[in-house]
Order: sequence, then C-alpha cells, then structure tokens
Amino acid sequence: MTAKFDKKILAVLMEWEYCDPKLGPSMDREYFFKNLKKVAAEVEPFWYDAYIKDLPKLQEKLLEKAASYKPDLIFFVPYLDQFKPETLELLKKSWPTFAWFGDDTWRFELYPALIAKHYTHVATTDPFSVAKYKAIGIEPILSQWAGQPVATAERPLPPEKYEYEVSFVGGYNRYRAWYIEKLREAGIDVKCFGAGWPAGKVSFEEMDRIFYASKINLNLSNSVSHDIRYIFSSFRSALTYFRGAKRAEQIKARNFEIPLSGGFQLTNYVAGIEKYLRIGEEVAVFSSPEECVQQVKYYLANEEERARIARASYERSIREHTYEARLKNILLSIWGGK
Repeated sequence: MTAKFDKKILAVLMEWEYCDPKLGPSMDREYFFKNLKKVAAEVEPFWYDAYIKDLPKLQEKLLEKAASYKPDLIFFVPYLDQFKPETLELLKKSWPTFAWFGDDTWRFELYPALIAKHYTHVATTDPFSVAKYKAIGIEPILSQWAGQPVATAERPLPPEKYEYEVSFVGGYNRYRAWYIEKLREAGIDVKCFGAGWPAGKVSFEEMDRIFYASKINLNLSNSVSHDIRYIFSSFRSALTYFRGAKRAEQIKARNFEIPLSGGFQLTNYVAGIEKYLRIGEEVAVFSSPEECVQQVKYYLANEEERARIARASYERSIREHTYEARLKNILLSIWGGK
C-alpha cells in the first residue's frame, strides 16, 4: 500500500451532482474526496451544497471551517462563481490552496483566466492551456481526467457473457442523437443510457457494469460538432454551432472509465489521447460516423483483437489513469516527498 502524505487537506466540494440530492452523489464526492482520503493522512470535507443559494453565508462558513481545521492544503474543484476572490485571497494568506480546472479547452477565458490567480496552485487537464496560464503569470500543474476502478471481476468477459454488442453511456444531446441515428441507419443497434435517453440515468456502479457487459463502448463528444451534415440538419443545430462555447474536443473521464471497467472503447479522436492510450493497441478511434460504423463492424468481427485491446487498456489504466494516481502526482508536485 502506498504511503500517505502526512498532511491535512480541507476538500471544498459539492456532495450531490449540481448540488441536488435527487440527482445522486457527485463526481466530487465519489472520485476526488474518496481518493484524497487514500493519499493523505487526514481529509475533511466541506460540502458547500447547503449554502449554494446563500453565497455570503458560504464565504463565512468556509472561512470558519478553515480557521478551525488549520489544513496543510485547501483543495477546490471550482464549479461556478460560488467563491469570491476576496474569500480566496483571505484563505490563500493563511493556507496553501489548490484548484482543479478540468474544462479549459472551452472555459479558460470564461472562468479560469479570471479566478486562477487567487489560488496558490492550479492544475489543468488541457496541455494547450499551459501556455495561456503562463501568459498570465501562473505555472500550472498539468494533470488529466481519470477513472475509478469499481469491480474486480474477470476483465474482459468471455464472448458468450456479453449483454450488449454496442452501448453508449452519457447525457442526451442533439449531436449525440444524430450520431446514434447515423449508426442505426447503418444497421448498428446502440443501447443508450444516461439523462435524457429513454433508459434514463444510471448509477456509477451500473455504468461500470454496462461498460463491462458491452462488446463495444462508444464514447461520443459533447462538444460542438464540425460535421457540416449535422450543422445544417436543423436551425437549432446551426445556432448551437455558431453560438456554442464548447468548440474544441477534450479528453474526459470517460476515456479512462471505460478501460478501467475492462471495456473496449471506441472513441471520437481527441488531440493528445495517444499520450495516454495507444491507438490501435489500447483504444480505437474514429472521426466521422462512417469511420465509426466501419470500426464497429470490424471489431465485432474480430473478437480476439477486440479483447486484446480491452485487456491492454485495462492494464495501462489501472497502473496510470486512476484518480488516486492523478491526485498523488498533484500532491507530489505541491509537497514533493514530504
């Protein structure tokens, strides 16, 4: 077992997804909080959900909590403008602070560029934003999204035990629906799960089971599509394209969640993914519906190769791409071997 840092961390996180208990546990709680506890001697949560509609009280309560706990680091995963610059500066004067920025490909100018200077340390998941941080006088820690191992059963499954040939887990949007329809027109039946699809949202545990039980797991972008056929498929699609903020692809947690479940991943290509998973050996990629159809048919017909890629991606991801590994490396960057 890896030795823990002998430090105290105050983890400032949302407990429930979008601060709504009806939506279930947040990624902050399931991934960041649980893994911080694995790498640090003491971790105390400050769940800010209860104060999200009373921001003055939120500032007051956070300052009180920090003063009483006296942490070695205050760990933030910023969501919106819930923490005022004045509050962050007061905290920064007494305790080192850290912020994880995970959407810099489309949100850097809108949020991190304005708030990052109020933290002692920041991390970005976007290698192309490192220069932007340096331009405003900040040396960021380059990290990446990750996944969380859930089950320990045999991975991947023997062919006769799969429940789905092709599945997709992720929230519904017009672009994803268009893409799925293109696959279905080509004779590929895709089982869809997530908010907005008929099957509905699934738990973290059920998501893991679906990845595990699918021969092919699609990973579809939720950024603005540059496919001209989609852009001009409707007025709303064109409007989204010209006005949408998410104009660049990014590596996301899903890229690692699928292999950590022992699943085979077929994903839209994102610049830089080859640094984390070898294309053709640990992941398969596509850049159009036609390429996606071609790859689905190929890997359904080549079971041994598909299983070999799934196994290799699992072994790579369990070594390198867990939240525990990411957080340990971030803390090493901040504290060294202390």
